[in-house]
Amino acid sequence: MTLSRLIATAACALIALPTLAQTTVKEPWVRGTVAQQKATGAFMQITSTTGGKLVSASSPAAGVVEIHEMAMEGNTMKMRAVPAVDLPAGKAVDLKPGGYHVMLMDLKAPLKAGEMLDLTLVVEGKDGKKETIAVKAPVKALGAAMDGGMAGHKH
Repeated sequence: MTLSRLIATAACALIALPTLAQTTVKEPWVRGTVAQQKATGAFMQITSTTGGKLVSASSPAAGVVEIHEMAMEGNTMKMRAVPAVDLPAGKAVDLKPGGYHVMLMDLKAPLKAGEMLDLTLVVEGKDGKKETIAVKAPVKALGAAMDGGMAGHKH
């Protein structure tokens, strides 16, 4: 085999290799809603192999999607939008009730248990490159998961 043919074969083999995901999402779910409810939370576990940060999220089911944090300020639990959630290299970060979560607002329709919700996450790596992750999250019944302080919360 000539050198040029060997190089071409090697290049084709490299192109054919599947791209390894830098970020994985496990156990995604969305809290179901009742009629007239216009907001809910999405929860999951995110792991970035190289480190980075979750910088945005979107869903066709909601007019507004933000990354939020719930934290105690004195004796009061407060929720606020944050610009990003750090993803330390190789460490799982939980987005869960009562902590960081994806907030879906201006819902276009109620979310019923058993439905699947499409979410798109954007993770920015330490190198500044952005990775887009498509997530299908099952909707769980309103009372199925720990409340985490979101009951009755209004935006």
